[in-house]
Amino acid sequence: MLIPAFLLVVASLALPGQTLHPSPDTLIVEEAGRPAIQAVRLESDETIDVDGTLDESVWERIDPITRFVQRDPVEGGEPSERTEIRVAYDRDNLFIGAIFYDSEPAGIIAHQRERNAGLGTDDRFMWVIDTFGDGRTGYFFEINPAGLMGDGLLSSSGSINKSWDGIWEVRTARDGNGWSAEIRIPFRTLNFDPHAESWGINFQRTIRRKQEEILWTGHRRNQGLFRPAHGGRLVGLTGISQGVGLEAKPFLTGGIHRAPGRPEITTGPPVDVGLDLTYSLTPSLRAALSLNTDFAEVESDQRRVNLTRFPLAFPERRDFFLEGSSVFSFSPRNGITPFFSRRIGLVGGDPIPIVYGGRMAGQAGAYDLGFFQVRTGSTDLVPSEDFTAARAVRGIFRESSLGAIYTRRGTHAWEEVAGWDAHTVGADLDLFTSSFMGNRNLQLEALFATHTRARGDDTTSVLDRTARGVRFAYPNDPFRWHVSYREFGAVFDPPVGFAPRRAFRRLQPSVGYTFRPHWAAVRTADVQLQHTHLMDLDYRPQSVGTNVPLNLRFESGEDIGIEVSHDFERLERPFRIRPDIEIPTGDYREWRVSAGGSTASRRRISAGAEGSTGGFWSGSRTSAGSFLTVRPVPGVNLTGSAEWNDVRLAEGSFATTLVRLGGGFHPSPHTSLSGTLQYDDVSEIVGLYSRYRWTVRPGSDIFLVYTHNWRNLDDGPLATLERGAISKLTYTHRF
Repeated sequence: MLIPAFLLVVASLALPGQTLHPSPDTLIVEEAGRPAIQAVRLESDETIDVDGTLDESVWERIDPITRFVQRDPVEGGEPSERTEIRVAYDRDNLFIGAIFYDSEPAGIIAHQRERNAGLGTDDRFMWVIDTFGDGRTGYFFEINPAGLMGDGLLSSSGSINKSWDGIWEVRTARDGNGWSAEIRIPFRTLNFDPHAESWGINFQRTIRRKQEEILWTGHRRNQGLFRPAHGGRLVGLTGISQGVGLEAKPFLTGGIHRAPGRPEITTGPPVDVGLDLTYSLTPSLRAALSLNTDFAEVESDQRRVNLTRFPLAFPERRDFFLEGSSVFSFSPRNGITPFFSRRIGLVGGDPIPIVYGGRMAGQAGAYDLGFFQVRTGSTDLVPSEDFTAARAVRGIFRESSLGAIYTRRGTHAWEEVAGWDAHTVGADLDLFTSSFMGNRNLQLEALFATHTRARGDDTTSVLDRTARGVRFAYPNDPFRWHVSYREFGAVFDPPVGFAPRRAFRRLQPSVGYTFRPHWAAVRTADVQLQHTHLMDLDYRPQSVGTNVPLNLRFESGEDIGIEVSHDFERLERPFRIRPDIEIPTGDYREWRVSAGGSTASRRRISAGAEGSTGGFWSGSRTSAGSFLTVRPVPGVNLTGSAEWNDVRLAEGSFATTLVRLGGGFHPSPHTSLSGTLQYDDVSEIVGLYSRYRWTVRPGSDIFLVYTHNWRNLDDGPLATLERGAISKLTYTHRF
């Protein structure tokens, strides 16, 4: 009775009805059936001083685009504030000049200044550039009124890899009419087709205090900025150049590392040098070579407490593997990762030296290409290895693609270990259309991947080492659904991939609806019904679950949610959830209820909390989590979060606690000091990570990093496991 009553309450939110807000006919179609913006070339005597103020003569002779349309709160509505965008260029650079008028300039919000910080807190301006005009991939950029720079790579799935850092610059200015920005993007930062007559481009502005989103084109909720096929066109680019196409980035590192509590850790030389070379084979295809690759500046992973019997995946943070990585996204909605770059140069979270790395990424004709070749050094724990990853994606039809992937892992022989090679191949298909029944999205995805036998395995079949699946989706607003089916073979474990679970068949349908009830306080009410039916390869149920989440989002930006779930687990092998607690085999059924909420992130003080309670294996688990963020002045933030679990089982009881404290001081978008302190009582390790970054100029940085890990001892003070201080200087020169 609980779920039907729950759904009845949700359905009542729609009783007032929904008013259709037709889009005004404000966009002028100028090029290939899509709105276009003209890029104006600078005259020989014209220059642009990137200072945020559009006072140069070139801006005066450019007609801006002003016809923006609301996506939220009213799809197709008239923007509450005026926006003007102009585009200019010279031989080497693309310039964007933007004016964001605001009738209440005191209400402009700009808390963040650190590069790539999330801008869900601030006013912002975002844009995407589809340099190949294929409507599938591109570059993503965003800024806020404080001049923060954020960027990323846009994949064909519509996701953004924000860890990519391009070389570009921006300056902003504020006055009594609002704020403005001048942006310079060197053409050397971009891969592009020099023969293309136009590029894809689109713009989006957020007015945070109103929770208002406006776009130049593609404003419907079924479209959006991250689907370049719905963007406009940038026309008029002629005679542009990437220069010689050669970029050299030498770096120098120095530091000390002591590990009195971890004798197995070996330290490298106190001073080291390396070099990254990048060369544009063509304007659309770029190759790179990294010698003595170093990742001293990379932020440490966030600590997590794992109460499952499956391993966790942590995101890649190393620049070398992030550049061009979006093409390696393999059927991303189907839970398969044949290439997981964290398998390279990391063992148990500890770094392994990388002797050299080669990379190629870009486009050749109708193909998106990606390639990695890396050799790691040997340590006392592992031998030297070679890693290869290659990916090609062919655009088909207007919005679809067909891709293939190959990986190789070759281990060099130790005296006591014979060398071996392991290979993985796969293919994925993404059939997508945004014109189903006129303007609806429809998608069909399919995948297949397999790998060679593991060392010492001479009995498994190809089917045992294979993953395959299909997914059919109707991803629309307000109504959406999907159904997927996948199978992972009994020993499917790609050697350079990530597969936390294998030997299963899984059917997973879901359906959801977003209500917009026109209440004074509530903007949306979103309800879903999700089901998972996972079986072993003999079709016996293993993990079966149904959950119904409801989320309310208010006009102010606050949100609350509740979720009811029922799960069944069949455990055929015991596993240790703690060193002293083993969960026995058997069938387990449980109900859980979760609830949570958070205040609007735009506020100087924002907070959130969530909690859940219900069955857990042979007993129960009660969980709680909370966070608090304080932004006393722009550029300063203090954060704290905590997670707690109380587990009571027939086999024993325990509790876990994870605490994370952080802070940042960012006096400008080019200087930042940040730190994180973490502790969990499972590992009983206190970890400190702090980093200072000064961007002397785009592409050239100074990093100072200090890390310190302590072990919590019950019978005494904290004991140092390891500590280190590292400095890194990078310099980029483009020929």
